[in-house]
Amino acid sequence: MAVGLKRRRFTLDEYRRMVGAGILTEDDRVELIEGEIVEMVPIGPEHNSVVARLTHLLVPLVSGRAIVWVQCGYDLAARVSQFQPDVALLRPRADFYRPGNPDPFDALLVIEVMWSSQDRDRRIKLPIYAGTGTLEVWLVDVAADQIEVYRRPSGARYEERAVLGRDASLSPQALPDVRLAVADILG
Repeated sequence: MAVGLKRRRFTLDEYRRMVGAGILTEDDRVELIEGEIVEMVPIGPEHNSVVARLTHLLVPLVSGRAIVWVQCGYDLAARVSQFQPDVALLRPRADFYRPGNPDPFDALLVIEVMWSSQDRDRRIKLPIYAGTGTLEVWLVDVAADQIEVYRRPSGARYEERAVLGRDASLSPQALPDVRLAVADILG
């Protein structure tokens, strides 16, 4: 006789309370994905290097025009999810989002760095980003040596997709004067 497992899904508020109560700590590498607490893929040096490069490149270029948000919470309430994108460019706010995490309205650009998380990022996270109206997502595929750019969310997908190799450069749609070389991002 097969035994069915009953899953308990959590709301975004319950997830936040678990963090506030110390049940989940900043040492726990987890995200809330559609109500389920899911372990994140471990981060290796290749991944860290790209996140550090992005931060180093973006901070001086967007100073005063966007907040560079590195591996911090990003609430997707419509899909009962909270991700920790590797880098996000957020609308500037004097309080630096102290009252609560940013959401898709606040994001000018979300960047996920993929070393061993390609399947999860493309199949699970990207449709959630699109479904909540995140305007632009870059998937930096370190293993493939390329960056995938997704724009114009429509339902659970993006209408515009571009794949850029090392010889290309790119700009966030919201800040078109901010130009980055793919080779500089990938290292």
